Amino acid sequence: MFERISQLFARIGEYSTLPVLFELVILWIIFYALYRFVRGTRAAGALKGLLFVLIIATLVLRVFAQGVFPRLAVLYDNFLSIATIALIVTFQPELRRALIRLGEAPFFRATTTDYDRVIESITDAMTFLSKNSFGAIVAIERRVGMRELIESGRRLDADVSSHLLTTIFWPNSPLHDMGVVIRGDRVIAAGVQFPLAQPADMPDEHLGTRHRAALGITRVTDALVIVVSEESGIISIAEHGRLDRRIAPDELAKELRLRLKSDAGFEADPEKTMSAELSEHDA
Repeated sequence: MFERISQLFARIGEYSTLPVLFELVILWIIFYALYRFVRGTRAAGALKGLLFVLIIATLVLRVFAQGVFPRLAVLYDNFLSIATIALIVTFQPELRRALIRLGEAPFFRATTTDYDRVIESITDAMTFLSKNSFGAIVAIERRVGMRELIESGRRLDADVSSHLLTTIFWPNSPLHDMGVVIRGDRVIAAGVQFPLAQPADMPDEHLGTRHRAALGITRVTDALVIVVSEESGIISIAEHGRLDRRIAPDELAKELRLRLKSDAGFEADPEKTMSAELSEHDA
């Protein structure tokens, strides 16, 4: 075993120093980016377990006991082929999120949109609903289309207005329990059923179905979702699988302007926007 280890270090010493250092830096960046992407998700535990198994198996079968267990080595090679497919299936939601984030890069962005009127209408409606503790959930569509979800609701195709939004979410309204989808400056559909996040993914177990739907839709699309709690009237924003809580009504417009205009290619004024690092604790 020690002879194999010494041979391994001897082979490593034959490589040029600069290319090896460059490759190590690139690998470290890749693994760190992967860690940051899955940190705090259920996939993190599965990834740690898989990496542990692969590292131990590689050290045992390829370094310390190479040639000693030939049949296990063959099984290990076959396992690697199957593991590749298993990774794609297991981490499908995370891979989809990664591709969505890639599609949000500046060089993929289309023409800009003026969100001022939309932001004003949403802010007025959410402020009214929050003060009266009327529940609401509004998803603003970005680059990832929501056509399949929209088909499950009631198509409206109407101008965005605070009166329309408050009417939709008025208690006992036929559409108030589900979500609204906004595309550009149009309310495309209401009564839309959004996919629900798993209870284990929620920052607080006491959050209800609307908040689960807000996180759920942001895990499969790049939509920006505004939620008003029916129990407390607290306004929240969900984006990229994260829920930011306790957004004051008078700060909502600034926060939406920051997220939407910067997303559309506008440069937000840092003095007129609030920090995106908001508390995730419940009331």
